[in-house]
Amino acid sequence: MGPGDEEIVGVVVILLFCGVAIYRAVLWLTSAPRTPDPWGDEVEAALNQGEAVPLCHHCLAPQEHNGWFCPACGSTTGPYSNYLPFVYIFSQGEALRSGVAQRVRRSPLVVAGYFLFSLSLFGIVAPVYWFFLLRNLQHNDGLAPAPYTSVL
Repeated sequence: MGPGDEEIVGVVVILLFCGVAIYRAVLWLTSAPRTPDPWGDEVEAALNQGEAVPLCHHCLAPQEHNGWFCPACGSTTGPYSNYLPFVYIFSQGEALRSGVAQRVRRSPLVVAGYFLFSLSLFGIVAPVYWFFLLRNLQHNDGLAPAPYTSVL
């Protein structure tokens, strides 16, 4: 017994509807104005000044040196630190450590990212990390992430 004609027509109509919806979404996205940067002209001018100094993403300390790590907090801050074969391990460790030791935002995407990332790195030992991650999430239940404060 194969599918009836009505079922086939229903599947074709649903597929056509989905195809038209995807086509309209692509047209809508491609018709949007293209801007090179998501910020305004005044921010662009401030970034291109000679006196602009990069900041650490963790502690907001100015990074006036030419190194891979922040002298104030030790996090990886180099321009290509996530691409360097040895230094990117420290970035991964910092991300995983923040999941079990700091307040994290409890959105489903963030929690799923911690689970999948730890599974890809730790493999069969990942449930040990998950225990500490869940304990940290329960400990910080209802708390918003602490805002970054400047060391200046």
